[in-house]
This record gives sequence, C-alpha cells and structure tokens, in this order.
Amino acid sequence: MHVQICGARGSVPSPGPEQLRYGGNTSCVHLTLSDGTHVILDAGTGIRSLPQELGTSGGHIHVLLTHLHLDHIQGLLFFAPLFEPEARVTIWGPSAPGVSLKNRIARYLSAPLTPIDVRELPCDLDFRNCPVSEWEIGPARLRAEAVTHRGPTLGFRIEEADATLCYLPDHEPELLGSIDNLGDEWISGYALARAADLLIHDCQYTDVEYPEHFGWGHSAVSAAVRFADRCNAARTLLFHHDPAHTDAEVDLALVDALEQWTDAGHGVDALQMAAEGQELTVSRTAPEPRALA
Repeated sequence: MHVQICGARGSVPSPGPEQLRYGGNTSCVHLTLSDGTHVILDAGTGIRSLPQELGTSGGHIHVLLTHLHLDHIQGLLFFAPLFEPEARVTIWGPSAPGVSLKNRIARYLSAPLTPIDVRELPCDLDFRNCPVSEWEIGPARLRAEAVTHRGPTLGFRIEEADATLCYLPDHEPELLGSIDNLGDEWISGYALARAADLLIHDCQYTDVEYPEHFGWGHSAVSAAVRFADRCNAARTLLFHHDPAHTDAEVDLALVDALEQWTDAGHGVDALQMAAEGQELTVSRTAPEPRALA
C-alpha cells in the first residue's frame, strides 16, 4: 500500500513562508493499492495536487470522507477526475438521518458557493454511505466507525494483504478522560487503530492550547501519543496541524511528542509529523521492542 500525504493541515488552508515544510493544504491522503486502485482519504485542498490522469487511466477512484466539514471537502471542486467524462468516481461518507450524502455534498457544490452544481459533473459519479460492517475496495478490506468529533465523523481502518492503515484525522480521544484511565472499549477509535502498521492521527493542539479547546473535537499532542501507545501502532504520523502553527512550532511539538514517545519505551523513528508531499509504503511491521523499565 503506497501512501502520499497531499495535505496535512487542519481547519483552513494556511499557505505562507512559515508553513513550507509541513505544507498549508488541508486534509487529503492518497493511497494506491497493490492492483493500482486509487483510494483518497478526504478531499481537502491537498487533493488538487493529484494528477488529472487518475481520471483517464480507466480505474475506479474511491474518495472516502471522514466527515463534511469544509476543510475535508473543499478540494472537490478542484479534483480533475470529476470533470473527465470517462472517469468513474465513488464518494463514500458518513450517513445522516433524512438527507442523502449526495444532497449534503450538493450544499457545497452549488450556487452561490460554487459555479458548478454537482449534477453538472460529467464523470460517472456515485455517492454511498459507508457500510456499518466491513466492505471491500479492490484488494483492500475497509471498516469505518464513528469517532469523537463534532458532527457525524468516521475513522477508517484499511487492510490490504498483511498491511494495516488507520486514518483518524479529526479525533478527540480524551473527551471522556485520560486514556490511561479508560478501558479499551471506552477509547474512541481504539478498535480501528489497534496494532495498525501506520496510524495517521490528529494532533492539532499543543498541551498548553488544548484546555481552551476541550470539546472542539481535536487532540492534544500528549493525547495523540498516549493513543498511539495504547493502540500499539507500529508507526504514527501526527496530522491535522493547526493553521496558525508555523514550521518551527510544529517542530517544537514534535520534540515534545518524541520525548513522551521515547519515555513510553518506543524508538524515535516510529513517530513523525506528517508533511505535505511525504510518501511511504505501508507493510507489516514486527512489534517494536519496548525499552526495559
């Protein structure tokens, strides 16, 4: 499973000279499965970097939306395959009572917000609610579950062959209290992230900032580290950087995260800040040896 980080910023795009290394585009991760199937996690502004050829290669493109906050869908209008008549695209997302996913997306892709209505898109476009049970896309098996964030929000677990990726870009796992004091069944997202080879997880706030944003649906750095440790994730990318944080501030947050991570007995190579343009391959990773107490 090949992974490309197309956008790692949260809330609103934040281009500028102080956000060059981690990038300013909002949430979007591009997966290429072993058979060439394209799976795109969220459609923030980072989706613009994907090549138009995705829509003309003859493959079926799947876009999985965790939720419909603007920073996760605002790139749809600029996703080139939607304007290719020969492209086949399925958009998956969370269900909501009384209104279809297509109609909820149409609230954005319509006047006066955009010059194009969703009904005018020429591609073969399909909208589907994510199933409540597991389902398959190409060679991968997927599972979606509700997680703690404002509004209907999903996290995803994607398994292909012997590799597992968990995607939790907007997540507040300590809304009910410290992870250290919760049983596994009470930790939001735990079943999705358990023993993942790669965990992509929200870390929008520093520990100093988090108390003023409690209940907003995002994670403090220390909570993200505790979550990754509790779930025994082999590798973690901290994601959804605050739009106000400069590269230097993200670097400082990483130093804090790595101190807590190594104190828990992990190696420094298993935890990073996600950066726009980053690419990696997910494969089965042997359990990381813990340092002796």
